[in-house]
Amino acid sequence: MDYVVALPAAGSGKRMGAGKNKLFLTLANKPILIHTLEVFERDPHCTGIFLAVKQEEREYIQSLLNEYIITKVKGLPNGGKERQHSVHACLKVMEDAEIVLVHDAARPFITHSVIRRLVKTAYEKGAAVAGVRAKDTMKKVKNGIIVETVNRDDLWSIQTPQAFRFELLRQAEEDAERTGFLGTDEAMLVERLGHEIHIVESSYENIKITTKEDLIFGEAIIKHRQLNNESNLTNLMDS
Repeated sequence: MDYVVALPAAGSGKRMGAGKNKLFLTLANKPILIHTLEVFERDPHCTGIFLAVKQEEREYIQSLLNEYIITKVKGLPNGGKERQHSVHACLKVMEDAEIVLVHDAARPFITHSVIRRLVKTAYEKGAAVAGVRAKDTMKKVKNGIIVETVNRDDLWSIQTPQAFRFELLRQAEEDAERTGFLGTDEAMLVERLGHEIHIVESSYENIKITTKEDLIFGEAIIKHRQLNNESNLTNLMDS
């Protein structure tokens, strides 16, 4: 099933401390942004990419799209102060969309298999998010003191993409704008409408590049995947 994707890319990346948009930093000699865009560029079910950007970075981003032959970008609307505003800006320039994904531009390791399950679930149920089960012991803390050990069996770390029927997400975004509500993710906006959000299990490799340490993890993931691809190719040649 086909879909379009919104990528908010107008953040400041302060936690990275790079002095520029972290999406322009490189992994394996390629900008993080391009790694992410290529996932959707190579997916035949993705019919359009909408990238919310800063006005002053638009020309440079367009040059990257040209250099790396990213052809599916259908819109480059101005991003807003908050992620929510950037996603809404993307929705306003979309046409004829049925399923829309919202994805962190700094999360370059999402796989096509997870995307397919998200799209299928969103089509059938209305809303779905990628996530992984909590691995660590979870504690509730108040004023620096542990007050409760939380049962982690019911806890998930939520990632992106988050997938929705277009009209449902647009309604949630418009309601949030009208009431002045600011959510932490799109699922939270849809939850406010009383709609169920379904979880699709993802991979722990689907990290968001946020800090300098994440760059190290990202390089390791790329090397690991390259070794797996080489091994699979060798096995095919030997069979």
